[in-house]
Amino acid sequence: MDTAEALLPRPEAQVKTAVLQVLSADGYAIQNNDGQGDDGRDQSVTTGYREEIDSVWDWLLRRRFGVGRSWVTATLRQEGEGATRVTIQVTYEGKESLFSAWREYETPLQQSAQNQLRLLRNALGLL
Repeated sequence: MDTAEALLPRPEAQVKTAVLQVLSADGYAIQNNDGQGDDGRDQSVTTGYREEIDSVWDWLLRRRFGVGRSWVTATLRQEGEGATRVTIQVTYEGKESLFSAWREYETPLQQSAQNQLRLLRNALGLL
């Protein structure tokens, strides 16, 4: 599991909108978007597996024939008036052959938590 954390100088609602935008643009389908957070609790955004190809056969690639798949969990916590702490966790699984089992591997750079954080900062105009 790959993890990155940052304190962003933006309100929580703005950061959450940017997180949803970045993850959706990168091919992740949002699975769980809990609306918590106003009472000081953490908000969490969880995705399903990343879409690898734009086709009706993508499920087959992710389930059986593919060699790698990933999903993301982003946690947001309001820190004061205009700052939000973001923790991004990317889990990447791979397999060596068609009949081997999925197991956790090192996350590729393009799907890494640091890259997701960079894309988030870019979407918020912080780079």
